[in-house]
Parts: sequence; structure tokens; C-alpha cells
Amino acid sequence: MSPEQYTRFIKAETARLGFDYCGIARAVQLDEDARRLEQWLNKGMHGSMRYMENHFDLRIDPGKLVPGARSVITLLLNYYPATEQQPGAPMVSKYAYGKDYHKIIKNKLKELLSRIHDEIGEVQGRGFVDSAPVLERSWAQRSGLGWIGKNGNLIHKGAGSFFFIATLIVDLPLLYDDPVAADFCGSCTRCLDACPTGALPAPRVVDGSRCISYYTIELKEQLIPEQMQEKFGDWMFGCDICQDVCPWNRFSKATGEAALEPLPEILNFSTRDWEALTEEKFSEIFRHSPLKRAGYAGIRRNLRLRQI
Repeated sequence: MSPEQYTRFIKAETARLGFDYCGIARAVQLDEDARRLEQWLNKGMHGSMRYMENHFDLRIDPGKLVPGARSVITLLLNYYPATEQQPGAPMVSKYAYGKDYHKIIKNKLKELLSRIHDEIGEVQGRGFVDSAPVLERSWAQRSGLGWIGKNGNLIHKGAGSFFFIATLIVDLPLLYDDPVAADFCGSCTRCLDACPTGALPAPRVVDGSRCISYYTIELKEQLIPEQMQEKFGDWMFGCDICQDVCPWNRFSKATGEAALEPLPEILNFSTRDWEALTEEKFSEIFRHSPLKRAGYAGIRRNLRLRQI
């Protein structure tokens, strides 16, 4: 098989596995991204997320994750829900409506790599989703899947930004897609203007230490700075404001991935239901949910913030 045949096979398999888009870039060291990441870390915009400081060299060089890496395959999986929560309820970010995406996507990546081994032969590769030291948005842009919007999210011109991004690094030569060089945000600043905590101080600069998602998910301390406590609105877990106001998300369509279908409790629970929830019931209902990351204590804390 030639690189062209390898590429056709891989893209057909990703579609069969339910990924919405697939792009491929040449595996190179990301020097410019390294400089931006270093500046971001030096400014403390990662807050208490110290894990962001780890494995810096792995984040910028795919060859350190897969020796002899030739290609970086980037995959998008749509998570936009067909039904959303009712206004006024404790709000959950749309990515967390269904089951934990990490397991769903990792299983798909394992199957994809297995099919590559079956059809192409001995190929070294590793799959990553979100929690690994990979600059997935940079690879997505390099592989032609979109551009980095002013809100810091990858935006696909025909489908918006409500996507999970997965990466498969392989030592296989493939045909490479053209990167998206243009910025289609234009003069729009809706996301910057809408952020209630000032977490978007400039286009494509996300101050993670000021983001509602950071406070409601990543921050494990029970005390949240007083100057932030009145800015969360109805958000209990995560935040979608900068995506909800983005004009490109008018093209978002409901996901076809059954495992990402919203849990009935997330759609239907009222504030009273959430407040009455015991730790035992929380563990039972949300055992496969991203809400586990905040934990029962974190959800209770976030509910109290809505009453301030």
C-alpha cells in the first residue's frame, strides 16, 4: 500500500468508528506553540492546574511520544446535544451531558490502531484524548480541521466548536492536509464581551485561572475568591458562554453518538432535586459521567455559589 492508500483507509475507518472529521499533519516539533505555552505558564494562567507544567518537551515534540513519528492524525467527535437544559436550572456544560468522553474516544482510538495493524502491518502509534501532553488544537489547525477562535476553541467552518478532539500519532507516512491559515473570526468579539469573569483578556488568550470551568471543575478548594462568587450565574459545572454566543455555532448539529446522549437527570433536575441529592445517589447516577471530576463535594459547593 502507498501513503495515499494508507490515508484513504484510515479516513474511511475513522468515519466508520463515528468520528465526524479527520485531518492529518506531518509530525514536527511545535516551536512556535512551545513559546506561547511557556509564556502562558509563566503568567500563571493555569491557576492551580500544576499538571500543565509537566512534560513540556512531550507537548511540543510528537517524536518523544512515538519514536520515529511521521504523522499526527486528528479526529473530531461532535457532542452537541439535541436537547438542552431549561433556563434557570443548575447549568452543566454540554460536553458533560452524557457519559465520560475519555473512555468512549479511547476505545475508538484503540480500535482504529488495531485496524491499522490488521490492514497495514506493524505500525507504532499512540492515541490521546484531552488528558495527555498533546497540543491537540494546534494539530487540528495544522491538519485543516479549523482555526483557533478568539475564545481559544477550535472552530470548524461548517460545524462550529462543540467537538471533542482526539489525536493519534503514528510512525507511518501519510498524505497531509493543508492547514487552515485564515482567521474567520474577523472583527467579532462576542465571546470576549460575554465572558463574565474576564477569562478572555485578549483574542486567543484564555486565562484559565479566571474561567468558570476552572472554578467549578478543576479547583478543589472549597473557598472561591469573593470577587468571583457573584459572576457564575446559573453555572454549576463548567461553562459554555463563549461557545453559545459564537456565530459559527449556528451550524452545530446534534451528535449521532449514542453514548453522548444527555442523562435524563441533567436535563430534568431542578435546583431542589440537586440540593436533595445524596452522595450515594450522586455516585450511582453519575458513575460514568464527567461530573465525577468535580465530585459530590464540588457540586454541593457550586450549588451554594448560585445562591450568592
